[in-house]
Amino acid sequence: MTWSAEPLAPAAPALVDARHWPDVARTPYVPVRAAVARRLLVRIARRRGLRVELPGERLLAPAPATAPALRLHRPDAFFHRIGQSGLIGFGESYQAGDWDSPDLVALLTELATAPETLVPTGAQWLRRLYVQRPPAAELSTPDNARTNIHRHYDLSNDLFELFLDRTLSYSSAIFPTAQDGTPLASWEGLAEAQHRKIDRLLDLAHVRSGSRVLEIGTGWGELAIRAAARGATVISLTLSEEQQALARRRIADAGLADRVEVRLCDYRAVEGEFDAVVSVEMVEAVGRPFWPVYFATIDRVLAPGGRVALQAITMPHERMLASSGTYTWILKYIFPGGQIPSTEAIRQATAQHTDLRVADCDSFGPHYAQTLRLWRERFTERADEVDALGFDQVFRRMWELYLAYSEAGFAAGYLDVQQILLTRPEPTR
Repeated sequence: MTWSAEPLAPAAPALVDARHWPDVARTPYVPVRAAVARRLLVRIARRRGLRVELPGERLLAPAPATAPALRLHRPDAFFHRIGQSGLIGFGESYQAGDWDSPDLVALLTELATAPETLVPTGAQWLRRLYVQRPPAAELSTPDNARTNIHRHYDLSNDLFELFLDRTLSYSSAIFPTAQDGTPLASWEGLAEAQHRKIDRLLDLAHVRSGSRVLEIGTGWGELAIRAAARGATVISLTLSEEQQALARRRIADAGLADRVEVRLCDYRAVEGEFDAVVSVEMVEAVGRPFWPVYFATIDRVLAPGGRVALQAITMPHERMLASSGTYTWILKYIFPGGQIPSTEAIRQATAQHTDLRVADCDSFGPHYAQTLRLWRERFTERADEVDALGFDQVFRRMWELYLAYSEAGFAAGYLDVQQILLTRPEPTR
């Protein structure tokens, strides 16, 4: 394929509603940057053995037929989007239908493996051409946090019910394992695996009859239900009106409304004293600037001798520092205002701003890869039902990419998930 110094401006994709998806409907025209993006993809394809397929059964670079494949339907649009906004453009290009893959997870897993090696060291300055800072309106301040949560968790309870199991748990499960430690994951066993995850976290926090429990991040109420079934009393906090309504209904149906209160409340505003604080994959939504106040709030409400059990997605500390303050496709379209921490960042934040210390960590990243696989397969199988709820093709492709992208991150080891115990050390005598 020859590449003109001045290619024709790529055409806008069809069937994209510009009112809802302005940056997907609009294809940028940046010929010099597009040429650089193309050269970079040639290098990546050769070094990683990727099969980049062009229209007309051509290849961007020689590759075996079995290699993970990136199938470009509109190459010009793809390269212009990448040239304009890097990985945000990569995601928007998928939403627009500019590219596809016969095995999206395999392709993304390869790209997520040692991502720091994708761009040559001498070309790292290119990041300055397209890296953006998160907009101030998405910083997770008390005023912005509810809007951020609304954009994801208030999409539709019916949407989440399409691909989650009956527990409506939207976090990593813990499956039984084979002798070599491989998770034995199946859709039929997913609900039990979610209960195993919840019970381990409650055990870690020593939740028992009479315990006063604070849950930060209600989800759809399953953890609160299981804590209350142990005889605990639970205050559960959420910023999602849709989640609050359904969680209250599920708790009432379980006959536990007298033990659980679901409050529409920012974690910063909580009052009281609790024997246990539990939070499942909530710290990622807090945002790095607010980790100190998040952990200080937990420290403030934790009773003497109390325990904190968190489930958190994590990444290596160096990668967290490198990505901090960078506006990504995930932040733009899926989780505005968030930041995945490292365990080191959690240790630092608790040591500098609280009396709490990390007492234990248990990681199980491969289980999240399998949880996401089951969700992704279910979501894809029920595409017609997603459409029937009023979500368009761009949304559906966005969620397919999000689920596959996340699965690949855990499969490659770029991401991990951990249950973390925080306690106050006993005073030395």
